[in-house]
Amino acid sequence: MGKPEPSVRVVQAGTTTARPEWLKIRAKTGENYKQLKEIMRTQSLHTVCEEAHCPNLFECWEMRTATFMILGDICTRACRFCAVHTGRPNELDLREPERVADAVVAMGLEHVVITSVARDDLADGGASVFAETIRAVRRKVPTCSVEVLIPDFDGNWDALAVVLDAHPDVLNHNIETVRRLSDSVRSRAKYDRTLELLRRSKEMAPDIPTKSSIMVGLGETFEEIYETMDDLRAVDVDILTVGQYLQPTAKHLPVVRYYTPTEFLRLRGEGLKRGFKHVESGPMVRSSYHAKDQVPWRQPEMAARSGE
Repeated sequence: MGKPEPSVRVVQAGTTTARPEWLKIRAKTGENYKQLKEIMRTQSLHTVCEEAHCPNLFECWEMRTATFMILGDICTRACRFCAVHTGRPNELDLREPERVADAVVAMGLEHVVITSVARDDLADGGASVFAETIRAVRRKVPTCSVEVLIPDFDGNWDALAVVLDAHPDVLNHNIETVRRLSDSVRSRAKYDRTLELLRRSKEMAPDIPTKSSIMVGLGETFEEIYETMDDLRAVDVDILTVGQYLQPTAKHLPVVRYYTPTEFLRLRGEGLKRGFKHVESGPMVRSSYHAKDQVPWRQPEMAARSGE
């Protein structure tokens, strides 16, 4: 691989440097942002937008989109890239699915993304709560499409089947990084287990699109990124998102490299060339960014299911 283009900023591990201009966030807190924040607090709900320090929070909330995080706000894993709190989780809140559905109604959503912390303390990893949340949203807003971003359930494929039986419109599970870096970046999750989950999802429910995400900037090479794309296509993943890793705190993995907008366009082209139906690639892209726009080929089917 050749030298990085001149506009790329390379960061040495353990050092800090100013972010490039294209990564600077301009916070705008309009009326929609304020209303959504009030809805979240009134319903006692968590969002991954807040818990994971998502850089797109202000933009997405102003557009009245959000990613709900169920099963509490304490994760049983401690991935070295993630800002979500780690520790002993609280008791399950069995009313949470209905509150999420109520928030979807209040927000007037057409597409909702539901994710969770990892709950390795539960026999099914929280799969039954995912399924009930999908059904609750469907009961109250049948026209709203539902995307789930699930953990790996520690390889419990019966748990995966529980989620798929609730018929989400998109099944998302993130591979996060390339094979070489996976064990040093993720806690307990395994590269091959992620691929197996995505493969089994397509095997169990071939009509449900699958999706995955790659962070860049952790020291991977372009060749390794392409290999990961190939691995995801080998298990028939439909949608790929690629975004810049940003260090949430000094305790997390440092950024090794900032990729330029031009390089993200290059990665998008490589993904489309490999057969992904949609590739969202950019410095600020996160797994749920512009999620509603990533399944246009499914819109007639969603409308028919909803009775429109």
